[in-house]
Amino acid sequence: MPDADYTYRDALPAGPAHRRGAGLNPGNRFESARLHVVGDEIDREMVEREGDPAAASSNSGSGVPKRNVVLRQVFVDRTQTIINRVAQSADVPFDWTLNPYRGCEHGCIYCFARPFHEFLGFSSGLDFETKLMAKPDAAKLLREELAHPKWMAEPIVMSAITDIYQPIEHKMRIARDCLQLMADCGQPVTTMTKSAMVLRDTDLWAKLAKINAGRVTVTLVTLDHDLALKLEPRASSPAARLRIIRELTKAGIPVSVNIAPVIPGLTDTEVPELLKAIADAGATRVFWVMLRLPYQLKELFLDWLQRNVHPNRAAKVESLIRQSRGGKLYDASYAARRRGKGPRVDALRNTFEVFTRRYGLDRDIGPLSNAGFKRPVLRGTQMQLF
Repeated sequence: MPDADYTYRDALPAGPAHRRGAGLNPGNRFESARLHVVGDEIDREMVEREGDPAAASSNSGSGVPKRNVVLRQVFVDRTQTIINRVAQSADVPFDWTLNPYRGCEHGCIYCFARPFHEFLGFSSGLDFETKLMAKPDAAKLLREELAHPKWMAEPIVMSAITDIYQPIEHKMRIARDCLQLMADCGQPVTTMTKSAMVLRDTDLWAKLAKINAGRVTVTLVTLDHDLALKLEPRASSPAARLRIIRELTKAGIPVSVNIAPVIPGLTDTEVPELLKAIADAGATRVFWVMLRLPYQLKELFLDWLQRNVHPNRAAKVESLIRQSRGGKLYDASYAARRRGKGPRVDALRNTFEVFTRRYGLDRDIGPLSNAGFKRPVLRGTQMQLF
């Protein structure tokens, strides 16, 4: 449980924000001082500030409680490179990523990417889902990097930090522009998403899939609509994600599913039902990861539990998390960080093995191919004349 001092420093003054996952805004772990600065004072180029916070949080009528509405802010990231080399790690099965956005408005309370927002000087709490960084030059940079003679057309994960199909993509279309270029070039690419917006780009994913250069992974944590709305307040519903699987599969696009995270005492009992629904929708393979709570994510998740789950059940969930992590809330060692350890984890692993075999969700999907890759021509170069 968050201690009194932590709650005093990091609780939101007006209470938890409407349709946001985090109820806290913890101090940045890299900074000794904790400053709460209003958005107008942030020294960054802003491309969007949604609406009027005062109007958005006003009463809609007599007797209607006031909602604490915290609106989205989007800042420009003028990065000079867009394809990122991933630090070598035994549990990261890819080498290159492309991230059009940093931060994610889906607001999933369990998101392992929250602590990465602190590298930008923000908080892993409410800032992560309301202060977003966008890279409007991403497609231009991508063309230059794919055209470079040293680029060997290795598969790119787009993106591994935050969802490329979060709500801001409706307006900015950065992911669409990058994906269009990769589809035109035959550049192998995958993405992982919780958003039905991926169906907007079915044409591009299908074009890539025809040459075994494109694949989509859908993240699905629960089939319970109400629980999903609390865990992932601005992501697509579980029913919508099953529809994604069906429609992409129908279009000839390979779809895997990532059940991540599995939350002990909250979603782990759903596993057999989840796997059947995923198989019925047409997915070919399933992966799973146990809940991970590094850094301030521990406090964020425990606060969420207290606000959204009956106190008795919240205590049980915390106890089961600790049981799967050797008495801790998180164990960062390689042997335990993805799956945890202990009798409950062993039982969960057996459940996955039995039901993935039963439903044919353990099929080998094989590597993507770069055989169809054609290096793009840079605009304004002499080669463009031929």
